[in-house]
Amino acid sequence: MATHADDGGADAALARRLQILATEHWGLLAARSTAQSEVLTRITIHLTLVSAGLVTIGLLGQASHFVDWFPVAALGILGFLSAVGLLTLLRVLAVSEEDFMYVTAMNRIRAAYAGIDPGVAAFFLDSVHDDELGMRVTYSFFRHRGAGEQVLGSSSMLSILVNAVVSGMFAGGLCTALGASTPVAVVGGVVVGLCIVAAAVWYAGYRYTSAWRSYEPLSPSEEWPRQWRAVPGTRARLR
Repeated sequence: MATHADDGGADAALARRLQILATEHWGLLAARSTAQSEVLTRITIHLTLVSAGLVTIGLLGQASHFVDWFPVAALGILGFLSAVGLLTLLRVLAVSEEDFMYVTAMNRIRAAYAGIDPGVAAFFLDSVHDDELGMRVTYSFFRHRGAGEQVLGSSSMLSILVNAVVSGMFAGGLCTALGASTPVAVVGGVVVGLCIVAAAVWYAGYRYTSAWRSYEPLSPSEEWPRQWRAVPGTRARLR
């Protein structure tokens, strides 16, 4: 009788644990989906405003023959677009950080699933390790993607480039309004754009490295994933 009662209690505790893990897993999925949807909407709004603003500047230039009040109007529009772009970029970088946090948290839950039923671990393509390598495996199952490939194709880089161009145009226009020559204005705009790119990339990298530096995984990776080990030369590239 006591044995059956103990088995029943263990089964109930296991079922309760699985329910709690599943609830947390779905909560993370919902939060990640909401954040991605929100940031994509923000990017769409920003790009729409940039497109509409540049078209408006062109129409105002034709209406004013690019004299009188046109420089003030153009600088006002470009300044507004630069401010909106900066706010959008900050949100994009924040969501990029949140995304790999959600992925890492789900890796940890997946490790708990594998601990409860070790047999299911062989069927996971996502990683069961809640460290940086495990996060990278979950983002790319079959091969390692370098940092350059991951960064250059990201929404963050798109937002950085758009902000650099718009802010460079604003800086160049401001130089012209202050009496600078055209070459000086062009150089000033280019320098401002490059500075924005460099500062944003540095800031994103700093946030990424500092996040991992202060984090302690519960189930760190002990070996290279079998998917990556199957590719000749992969382990050497990742050292």
